[in-house]
Amino acid sequence: MTSNPALTAKAWPFEEARALLTRIERLPVKKDTVLFETGYGPSGLPHIGTFGEVARTSMVRHAFEVLTEGKYKTRLICFSDDKDGLRKVPDNLPNAEMIKANIGKPLTSIPDPFGTHESFGHHMNARLRAFLDTFGFDYEFKSSTETYASGEFDHALLNILKNYDKVMEVMLPTLGDERAETYSPFLPVSPISGKVLLAKVVKTDVAKGTITYIEEDGSEREIPVTGGNCKLQWKPDMGMRWAALGVDYEMYGKDHLASAPLYDAISTIAGGVPPQQMMFELFLDANGQKISKSKGNGITIDEWLTYAPEESLALYMFVNPRRAKKLHFDVIPQQVDDYLSYLEKYVAEVAAVGQPVAEGKQANSPLDNPVWHIHGGKPPAPESNVKFSLLLNLVSACNAEDKAVLWSFLRRELPNATPENSPMLDKLCGYAVRYYHDFVKPTKKFRAPTDVERAAMVELREYLTTLPEGLTAEDIQTRIYEIGVKHYSKETLREWFKANYELLLGSQQGPRMGSFIHLFGAAGTIGLIDAALGQQVAA
Repeated sequence: MTSNPALTAKAWPFEEARALLTRIERLPVKKDTVLFETGYGPSGLPHIGTFGEVARTSMVRHAFEVLTEGKYKTRLICFSDDKDGLRKVPDNLPNAEMIKANIGKPLTSIPDPFGTHESFGHHMNARLRAFLDTFGFDYEFKSSTETYASGEFDHALLNILKNYDKVMEVMLPTLGDERAETYSPFLPVSPISGKVLLAKVVKTDVAKGTITYIEEDGSEREIPVTGGNCKLQWKPDMGMRWAALGVDYEMYGKDHLASAPLYDAISTIAGGVPPQQMMFELFLDANGQKISKSKGNGITIDEWLTYAPEESLALYMFVNPRRAKKLHFDVIPQQVDDYLSYLEKYVAEVAAVGQPVAEGKQANSPLDNPVWHIHGGKPPAPESNVKFSLLLNLVSACNAEDKAVLWSFLRRELPNATPENSPMLDKLCGYAVRYYHDFVKPTKKFRAPTDVERAAMVELREYLTTLPEGLTAEDIQTRIYEIGVKHYSKETLREWFKANYELLLGSQQGPRMGSFIHLFGAAGTIGLIDAALGQQVAA
């Protein structure tokens, strides 16, 4: 394995993979299959965070496979905590009264409010699997209800019972005085009401494998902790599950970080070795506030995919997972352009493998490029060098209502390209039209030029009226720069390029104007300049 580039790759999935390998090699009992896990609370629909957790875990899994060169098999379990008792009625669901009447019961014991599945839990699990299948994730689904009932957790549950006092020593310091008085790691499922009870446990019997608890009616009742008769509180449940399933790797959001030592301690008590873990930061809205489903201040995955391809969302999840990031509509265009740029860089990085590197320089490894991880080591070839930001400005300039209008311009730049042989570019055209009309058009604001800007624009117009055939975008960009140097000082030259965006496109920022003019055409750009010079300020 000495020549394996994964040994020195700097991308965070490889850092995680190497740490995981160290853990695996130190296990007291050797294993040939490494288990990755992600968890899901099925009281709500799968969301953008669900995608991020499974996508990131899958990236680490693939990096581990490349690192170990097939020495270990790998599995990814997506675990649904559907045995959890429902504590409140979720928002925006039908038949809320019916759900309210079943508060406290496991999700898989509550009728389906949508009327399509065996239970509420079964419905949400089906939605989760359909969601994951849409993105082609390789995973195994596990239901908490089924796993408890099957006996797969029984050995770990009996270990928890046997070491009941140790578990309490771990948990009680984290609880308030009132909660500590009635706390038990075991939540009995009442044979009377079917509810998952937050009941006081008055006796444990290791020999019989039972607990005795106080029922809702005040009576004492003895019940086995195995066979699905009990469920653990969520913090002990996490640690027990790690031990019972033999989980080797799991990542979680920052809101779990304070509880991680508890998970580890319970996992050890239950007879396991805590997995390698990674914390990822949470998402923030445009104002820097934590995104909350109840506030509705984030972006849904459907909303993101309305305006950009899945690959751009995967890139957003890949970059800096341990850093809090803003998640709002303004970030989408940059993520698309960054994805396209990384595709272009990947081609150059692959070509440079094995080639001599200039002194003082360091070659970029293809394995550190995000697209390698997004596409499981097989990124597609770039279709063109046309960026999403350029398409947005093209839509803005011609106020296109349909992507076919964009293709009429694109054929100037890419005469051999068609929607059929350039499907990503075709999709980007559709995304650009939708994004422009929903987010850019309402904010467009034109202004009249200053005297300096007017003089520079007149000169640019004159240049475009005699634009020779065959000039490249870079040639045009160079001339725009030269005009700017003539009319602006070195310190204020940036104002010239900003003026191009504000006067011609009604925007604070935009593409390289040389590329834009090359695509939009001299005649179309002259029309924009005439509008600006005539002070025909658009609303």
